[in-house]
Amino acid sequence: MPVTVVRFNLVEPDATPASLGARYRAAVEMAAYADDRGITTVQTEEHHGVANNWLPSPFAFAAAVFGATRRIAVTVSAIIGPLHDPLRLAEDIAVLDLLSGGRLVTVAGIGYRPEEYAQFDVDWKRRGKLQDELLETVLKAWTGEEFTYRGRTVRVTPRPFSDPHPLLLVGGSSRAAARRAARLGLPFFPSAHLPELEAYYKERLIEYGTEGWTMMPGAETPLLHIAEDPDRAWAEYGRHFLHEARTYASWQSGDIRSAVRSAATTVGELRAEGVYRVLTPDQCVEQGLDNLVLHPLAGGMPVEEGRRSLQLFCEGVLPRLA
Repeated sequence: MPVTVVRFNLVEPDATPASLGARYRAAVEMAAYADDRGITTVQTEEHHGVANNWLPSPFAFAAAVFGATRRIAVTVSAIIGPLHDPLRLAEDIAVLDLLSGGRLVTVAGIGYRPEEYAQFDVDWKRRGKLQDELLETVLKAWTGEEFTYRGRTVRVTPRPFSDPHPLLLVGGSSRAAARRAARLGLPFFPSAHLPELEAYYKERLIEYGTEGWTMMPGAETPLLHIAEDPDRAWAEYGRHFLHEARTYASWQSGDIRSAVRSAATTVGELRAEGVYRVLTPDQCVEQGLDNLVLHPLAGGMPVEEGRRSLQLFCEGVLPRLA
């Protein structure tokens, strides 16, 4: 059975508080609908200070999803680790882990936007060291025992639900990220299909005498939208996909690797490229993908169109994937 994911980043250019609030509530309702129909995962993420209102607080959104669902996992992919206080992060994740019965998956990366570091007055040049400290600290904190943190004795309670700790992966596309994951015995989440980096990670596991595994995107991990008439959907809503693709691409330098990076500058180029795919239910099944990532509210997509996409996926695709 393929892994099925519904992605929400809650982007809405030119939103009003009322429209953005309605979008947030609709996303939670859509997550509950997805949960009832057996979709595997809700995926969300973290970015700050973006003009199009990209979600900055994924754990708050995750809490709302957990309150409305019973089975579905929430993957936060990814948090920008050095922007978080390690002790507070350990507490927040522990509470969500307890609330959800272990359904939270957190991927910790270091990000790629210096302006986000500037917004929180965090030194961009120290991001690697800060990430090391963050990961080491939360792992100690989740034991529930006292430990030394920045020269003082601390203890974090409550302990999480999951044993030995909530699922925490190290994300990234660099050897430094792979080494960090291996040293700490944490799973590794490459940001793209990078078999050579996975091999490097496995070599470092042997070097450090630790155990771990890789959760790697497939060679193809398109963002999907389901419609009865793809031509009409591209004509009416292609600008939403292009807005998101261009925003995301503008943040990434040449050495950043991403499974959903686009080079398109027009809707036509984006459609031909295949990073975003608008498919009928039959076409979606025919893709034969191991991971199906539905992105129903991409780039400020009208909520009703997002709901139609999710419904078509759940009624016309999901039952045929077993």
